[in-house]
Amino acid sequence: MDNIGKPHAVCIPFPAQGHMTPMLSMAKLLHSSGFHITFVNTEFNHCRLLRSHDNDLASFPDFQFMTIPDGIPDSDDVSTRDLPSLCQSTIENCLPHFRRLLYSLQSSYPEIPKVTCIISDASMSFSLDVAKEIGVPCAFFRFCSACAFMAYLHYRKLLEKGLFPLRDAAQLHNGYLDTAVDWIPSLKHLRLKDFPSFNRTTDKNDIMFNCVMSHMDRAPMASAIILNTFDELEQEVLATMVPILPPIYTIGPLPMLLEQVPTTPVKSLSLNLWKEQPDCLEWLEGKKLLSVVYVNFGSLTTVTNEQLTEFAWGLANSEYAFMWIIRPDLVRGDSAKLPAEFLEATKDRGLIASWCKQETVLRHPAIGVFLTHSGWNSTLESVCGAVPMLSWPFFADQQTNCRYVCTEWGMGMEIDNDVKRKEVESLIREMMDGEKGKDVKRTVVEWKEKAIQATQPGGSSFVNLKRLINEILVPKPMFG
Repeated sequence: MDNIGKPHAVCIPFPAQGHMTPMLSMAKLLHSSGFHITFVNTEFNHCRLLRSHDNDLASFPDFQFMTIPDGIPDSDDVSTRDLPSLCQSTIENCLPHFRRLLYSLQSSYPEIPKVTCIISDASMSFSLDVAKEIGVPCAFFRFCSACAFMAYLHYRKLLEKGLFPLRDAAQLHNGYLDTAVDWIPSLKHLRLKDFPSFNRTTDKNDIMFNCVMSHMDRAPMASAIILNTFDELEQEVLATMVPILPPIYTIGPLPMLLEQVPTTPVKSLSLNLWKEQPDCLEWLEGKKLLSVVYVNFGSLTTVTNEQLTEFAWGLANSEYAFMWIIRPDLVRGDSAKLPAEFLEATKDRGLIASWCKQETVLRHPAIGVFLTHSGWNSTLESVCGAVPMLSWPFFADQQTNCRYVCTEWGMGMEIDNDVKRKEVESLIREMMDGEKGKDVKRTVVEWKEKAIQATQPGGSSFVNLKRLINEILVPKPMFG
């Protein structure tokens, strides 16, 4: 098929690492299925990408990158934008810029096909307006578990039931958040503390809570809902969603589904906002099977230097080898300060890096446990590598993911929010060499096998991707 005759998907993620990565995977899958792709980044993030990729972020004739402003004044700061400001700004400012880009694609580029569909981050729901104007379907991609999505969909119920906002700050610590939530169909054993964490505020005008609620109100208007999960993992909650949402297509885990795609230059594209350190994989070579603790709190989690120190001594006292990813902006308002005694004590068995190819690291046979913030991308990548998890959730859907990973799915154990070195040491030892750890490892291996089955030809996720393309994204011929 020549380029002009191809279907053309515009992919627009929310401008954060954990949203850009799975959207890029989606774009690659569509590209391999014959789509022309326009991938839309914010100008700020695209500049960061050019820095981290040494200005070599290739576009191809049928896979192009374009940009819109995020509405926040330019800054020399290369760290991630303030999340509440970014959420509010995208809602208030991005629509006219996205509209201008879409109309430009429709009229100013005769060498590329007309836009035929939009794959939009559910947190960029303004895309629905433009899709309606130009008469194309708009599918919402939600980058969280189905369980967390279901909880987000009930944010308005929290408001209606008087459970949001909190009456006072004391409810954060007095046991109130342990209140059982038994009124959401299919979400078992949930407590208020297991909701995505934007409900933990006394401010009824909280930006994050209200932004999420606004986007969730628009979810039923989308042409389809895409989730990076697989049916076998979240069958009950997915079944409960069917009557209340547009068609749902589960196409995860994306890393496994991408393995079915032939190797091409497009497949090798990456959108890491931090420069990857190649010595991470080299360091793992020669390490014994399941002997290394991998620590990474993702792209948005921040910690205090006191918390950093507790994790450090927990790792040191466990006496296991470890690889620890410490982003330049991991410590809130400060630079990371690891104790000199810790660095000396662990110099022969620890590697500290600023960023890495996590998916590849988690599939390395030396990795024995993943100390994680329980972001959904990290959770699924851990399943793909059959790596047990020690969960220390920070915010958003991570609390929900942690609850399900540790309590319902049996793939991990939780570290208390008030992190202490003794607990970190004890849980690492248990997960690496204890009976509970062995049980968890067996369970994760079983889930990995089910994920493989889902993403192989004929599996549920493989079939769902084909259905999504044929039922929603490819233009239907006109008759009569």
